[in-house]
Amino acid sequence: MNDFSRRRLLKTTAVAGAGAVVVPVVAAAEAPGASAVTEATVSEGYGEQCPPAKLTGRIVRPNDPGYTDARLGWDQLFSHYPLVIVFARNTQDVVNALTWARQNDVALRIRSGRHSLEGWSNVDSGLVIDISGLKSVHIDSAARVATVGSGLNQLEAVTTLAKQNFAVTTGTEGSVGLVGATLGGGFGFLTRWLGMACDSLIGAEVVVAEGDECAKVIKADLNHNADLLWALRGAGNGNFGIVTSLTYKLAPLKSVTYMQVTWDGVGDLRRIFEAYQRTAPYIDNRLGTQLEIHPNQILLFAVLAEGIPAEAKKLLAPILSIDSPKVTVQVGNWGHVYAGFQTSIAAEPAHWKFYSQFTKKPFPTKAIDVIASFMKDAPTDDSNYFVQAFGGAVRRTPRGGTAFPHRDALFYAEPGAGWGKRSDQPGVCDPLTPKAQAWIAEFSQALRPYVDGAYANVPNIGMQDWETAYWGSNFGRLRTIKADYDPRNVFQYDQSIPPASR
Repeated sequence: MNDFSRRRLLKTTAVAGAGAVVVPVVAAAEAPGASAVTEATVSEGYGEQCPPAKLTGRIVRPNDPGYTDARLGWDQLFSHYPLVIVFARNTQDVVNALTWARQNDVALRIRSGRHSLEGWSNVDSGLVIDISGLKSVHIDSAARVATVGSGLNQLEAVTTLAKQNFAVTTGTEGSVGLVGATLGGGFGFLTRWLGMACDSLIGAEVVVAEGDECAKVIKADLNHNADLLWALRGAGNGNFGIVTSLTYKLAPLKSVTYMQVTWDGVGDLRRIFEAYQRTAPYIDNRLGTQLEIHPNQILLFAVLAEGIPAEAKKLLAPILSIDSPKVTVQVGNWGHVYAGFQTSIAAEPAHWKFYSQFTKKPFPTKAIDVIASFMKDAPTDDSNYFVQAFGGAVRRTPRGGTAFPHRDALFYAEPGAGWGKRSDQPGVCDPLTPKAQAWIAEFSQALRPYVDGAYANVPNIGMQDWETAYWGSNFGRLRTIKADYDPRNVFQYDQSIPPASR
């Protein structure tokens, strides 16, 4: 029904990818999943040694026929050649892989949905632990709680929960890994109603490094390692350990109204944008919206939880009254609606670059004109600029708090460039790459006077002061927690959180 077009080798490094089929609801005991190992499985002493570890799960090496498919990520701007890829089937496989990497002094990366936007979920000549096979699901309908394996992508999570009329916040793109999206904060159409994705996270199973070369499994919730749960809620991607399952508090959701509004051309951009930022962050919290600007059209997407089309149209009237846009409406189960607006990865460009931005104040006319000017010179039709309204439940901090700091944002914004055709041999220089990268860098720079902060799930390798841009004043506390759970800095990558000095 629409098109959501989005979007150095270290000694031991790790980062979870910012993860379509519908998976059955399977109890954890019936499928590989969250609780296949206990804390007593491995040594806990700092000076103790572990028995030699052996890699388990599905092992893929460079000479294996499936190696090319196994190594490729969503963004083919990055091409890496790992020494070995382990597709974990249960938590014990993750424990074994982490121990093996430490014992053999091999660089390590963690991967789920393969959407790491700087390519940090892969590594040359190292070990990639792929947790996308951990797809167990257990739903306690009476308690409104779900525990799921960290291998689910967002489409699998949304459609599985929707079968029982439940929901949590997720992003809009189904192929993105649920764990990566949640641990970085996570937002989408249900954010203003339910808060950030990490706000619904009430527990996690985590494989952490222990001692000189060991690994163990711990749980994090409000009663156990509560400081780690706080850190996982917004800063959990690859900084403290490997999350193998997530437990969410669910919200009942039987039906949504989904609306797509299309304006041909961008001539009315100033009026539409001004109306959007005066309206979308302040109206009924049940209404989540995304305004997306392309070179030749403007799109507005809206989801009204437990609402009818007449309500949605009334709430959006200040925007819909501009010109004569085309409006389509769908009412139905959230899972069906969500699945309906997905785009096949095969149909998307091969290369992407994004810059993440938050803003606390409405854009002045000058900022909107900057957007219009750059979109007229966009390198491809797939390039876009979008904003997602915040406000509503985002401003409420859940019990136990979160590391996500941007709760006072008016909206999230993101210029993005997409180009190139997909191939099974990425890495060849695309002649459009320099132009696309220069365009988006200049675009982002031109908007800097009007924005504040950046999103850890949409990182930028060249960003200065990334520590405070992603986590604000929470960075000091995150370093202290890092020192408690990973004092040897086993989990590190280009923009990982370093442990505080003792």
